[in-house]
Formats: sequence, structure tokens, C-alpha cells
Amino acid sequence: MKYLQYIRTKVHKITILIFLVSLSNISHAQPKPKIGFGVHVDPLISWFGSDNDSVSNKGSRPGFNFGITYCRYFASNYAFSSGISIISAGGRLVNSGTVATTLELNNTTVELLPNEAVIYKIQYLSLPFGLKLQTNQIGYLTFFTDLGLDPKVVVGGKVKIGDKNEKATSEINLFNLGYHALIGMEYAVGGNTAIVVGLNFENNFLDITTDKKGQPNDKISHRLLSFRLGVNF
Repeated sequence: MKYLQYIRTKVHKITILIFLVSLSNISHAQPKPKIGFGVHVDPLISWFGSDNDSVSNKGSRPGFNFGITYCRYFASNYAFSSGISIISAGGRLVNSGTVATTLELNNTTVELLPNEAVIYKIQYLSLPFGLKLQTNQIGYLTFFTDLGLDPKVVVGGKVKIGDKNEKATSEINLFNLGYHALIGMEYAVGGNTAIVVGLNFENNFLDITTDKKGQPNDKISHRLLSFRLGVNF
């Protein structure tokens, strides 16, 4: 009898343990909502690329990307992604030619000497859209990637030449278009809330500068590498 009682006690404990584990699995296996939102603040570095040997990138610039994300799930592991964000970025260009060039800025015209650096500071309004793919939740973690396009409108721009800062939206093309490749992970903290970290590369493939008369005929692309810090809910 004591032996049977011992077995019964063990079975009872094992049953309770299985029940608790099952509840935990059910809790972690809750289906994704059809719609998800998030906020993020991403520190970044950005730089330029050029197709003209006489105009070259000479250094990266720090910046940030602040915005809201939106996901519409059409399956448990797939979603259309979108959102809106403000990006502050820039870069440093140097004309290594042998003659001076002219920059026509908003309020002035500047003669740029050979090998003189121009630092651009640009603010974009970005409306990205893409496709998000993610794994099933593993413990508290979900891994994902987001690939898509990034239409942008320039909402502010300045250049620094020497110790002078000038408005330069007339020197910068109003619209741009790029693509992004974001990889990261979400850490569930309760319900549908998750902390998000990731790494994002973005390449804008339209020309940044207007190439007015007297300037080198070039195509300047803007590239950004950012670290995603956000919360989904």
C-alpha cells in the first residue's frame, strides 16, 4: 500500500507538472494579432557613394531614425510592413578635381575650392513599406527580417563648408527612393508587447544632389546603417 501511495503521489506530481508546462506552452503559442504597431528610435551612421572619381565620400556622419511601425499579418509568420519616420542623416563629400565649383544654396552662392569638404545634414520624412518574415516564438524570442522600399521626402537640409552653415534644400533633390534590409529579434515581455533590437542597412539609389550648372555631373547615393531599438505592441 505504501508503494502504491508513493506511485500515486509521483503520478499526481508529474500530472501537475505537465499541466503547468502545457499552460506555459499555450501562453507562448498565442497567435500573432492581425495588426501590430511599434515605435523605435534608431541611432545610425550614414555616408555617401559616388559614381564620379572626382567627387568622393570622405567620412560618415551620426544621426537617428525615429518613427512608428505598422504590420498587417496575412499569416502567422508573414506580414506586410509599413510606417512613418523622421530621419536625420548626412555625409561628407570632397571634390578632388583641379578647378573650383559653385554651390547654389538657398540664400547664397558658394565657390568650392578643390579638395574642400562639404558636410551635408539632411532630414527626411520616410514612408517605408516591405515584407516581414519571422520565426515561431522560441522561448521568449522571435527572430525576423524585413525587406522593402523606402520612398522619402526631404524636409530639411544644410551644408557646412569650413565654419559656415547654410540652408541647402535647393542643392538637395526633394524626393528619393531606397531599399532596406532589417534583421533582428523581438523579446516578449507580456501579452503582445515585445522589445525589439536589430540591424538595418538602407541604400538610397536616386541622386541626392541637383547637379546645377558648374557642378560635376555625378550621382551621389545616400547609405545608412542603423541599430534598431524599439517596442512592439
